Amino acid sequence: MTHEPKHTDAPSPAAPCCAPGRGGAALHATGTNPLMLALKSRTTSREGMVKLDGEFLMGGKDRDGHPADGEGPVRKVTVKPFYIDVASVTNEQFAEFVKATGYVTEAERFGWSYVFHLFVSNETRKAVTQAVAQTPWWRRVDGSSWQSPEGPDSDISTRPDHPVVHVTWNDASAYAAWAGKRLPTEAEWELAARGGLEQKRYPWGNDLTPGGKHMCNVWQGKFPYRNTMEDGFAGTAPARSFEPNAYGLYNTSGNVWEWCADWFSRDYPATGPRVDPVGPDHGTARVTKGGSYLCHVSYCNRYRVAARTSVTPDSSTGHVGFRCAATP
Repeated sequence: MTHEPKHTDAPSPAAPCCAPGRGGAALHATGTNPLMLALKSRTTSREGMVKLDGEFLMGGKDRDGHPADGEGPVRKVTVKPFYIDVASVTNEQFAEFVKATGYVTEAERFGWSYVFHLFVSNETRKAVTQAVAQTPWWRRVDGSSWQSPEGPDSDISTRPDHPVVHVTWNDASAYAAWAGKRLPTEAEWELAARGGLEQKRYPWGNDLTPGGKHMCNVWQGKFPYRNTMEDGFAGTAPARSFEPNAYGLYNTSGNVWEWCADWFSRDYPATGPRVDPVGPDHGTARVTKGGSYLCHVSYCNRYRVAARTSVTPDSSTGHVGFRCAATP
């Protein structure tokens, strides 16, 4: 059996290692993107979704993560029946939405998004004028968007089956509304991600690489300058990579962070309801779950199922995507 060393850093809940925010430059600081209001939902389909419900132990113990994230306490939660996508929404699926609606993402309207430094080409690097304070591996890149994930000289032509990235919470909600769906609550997401395993670190158990086998797409090597890609990927992997969990869900650890419906609160897990919790009724940031291809135990071990972090709803990066849920 292999075990990870104890994580000692405790960055803030909105630590930019996970997802830098736009820092107050928002077009829409909170609430619903007005563009959603004009969208007409297509015929709702449950293809590619599984129906789940049940009672489970949600959250984790502080010793496994970051106390500032509010993972604990471990609590018994009941979730009523819901559907959830087995995989993240892909570039191809998002392109269908854009073609049908003419939707323009917030990154496109801002004119920029955040790109991991190793993915910025030498040509694009000349035009990069801003790195994120204290985390220079994040670069603001003009012209980066879901269609140009690493900047204006990149595209997604070879990645139709990869998760769409550079989408804000507002963008994800707009897609979900068009698809006749919604974003999952944090409780729904975590119940589904666990695959029926009780209080395990990952969807498959407690060992990150059981028997030396890579089960997800996270960072190997020395973060943030050298990724040995032992799992086969430097950036995103196809949305249906690796083995699914026992409920049939792919990549609920690593690959891309996924937006949840809930407003983020460090204290809410301890005080909220225990049946279909939906988070506090207001806030400044939304919950994301699952970790990404940039997660590494030396700095951010939030690829555990219980892990969570917060991101402002107008923020977009090259490692945040989403999957949808639906009410029966």
